[in-house]
Amino acid sequence: MPPHILIVEDEPDIQRLLEINLTREGYRVTVCGSGKQAWEKLAASLPDLVLLDLMLPDLSGVELCRRARADARLAELPILMLTARGDEIDRVVGFSVGADDYVTKPFLIRELLLRVRAILRRRAAAPADEDRLDAGTLSVDAAVGKAWVAGAEVPLTPQELRLVALMMRQRGRVVTRETLRAQVWGEDDPVSLSAVESSVKRLRRKLGAAGDNIETLRGVGYRLRAEG
Repeated sequence: MPPHILIVEDEPDIQRLLEINLTREGYRVTVCGSGKQAWEKLAASLPDLVLLDLMLPDLSGVELCRRARADARLAELPILMLTARGDEIDRVVGFSVGADDYVTKPFLIRELLLRVRAILRRRAAAPADEDRLDAGTLSVDAAVGKAWVAGAEVPLTPQELRLVALMMRQRGRVVTRETLRAQVWGEDDPVSLSAVESSVKRLRRKLGAAGDNIETLRGVGYRLRAEG
């Protein structure tokens, strides 16, 4: 069955543009014009991808994305944000609440379709074995607590192993500093965000060339390149 895409967009012309082109590409498409309506549809069934407008008349795209990431059933749902505004702050906000990617209006439909394909391809390629993780020359076996780069073992602390494993499981997606702090150190650990940043820097150094694939999104968090 072809992937199902939920379009959440309040502008009729853009709704129609997206619906026509995505349907032509062979996707199953559902369209809704408000955040509240989208939340109801997500409660009823789970799509393969959401195209989510940032500015909606009722429940904003940012709030909808935040709610989805806080819901265990929707936490891994791919979300591609759309916005008419191109400010850096809007891109940062989108990533900070868990969007997988971001397209600014007016957009080229070819570019958007390529982004959609890339996100769906990453989702389909997600590793079935949660303990054994591979990304380019980097490999991690979370069960035995070991990491390798180009076949050579790299000595990492348990904390560093948790850091890199989390980013590998979220490969191609932004992982916020707050998420790293909560999932690697725990909610009750008072570690600062600057300590998180320092730990990622040390991890990069230890991983050598493989560490270059960990991108920094200033003020938000980190992303392990999908092609890395």
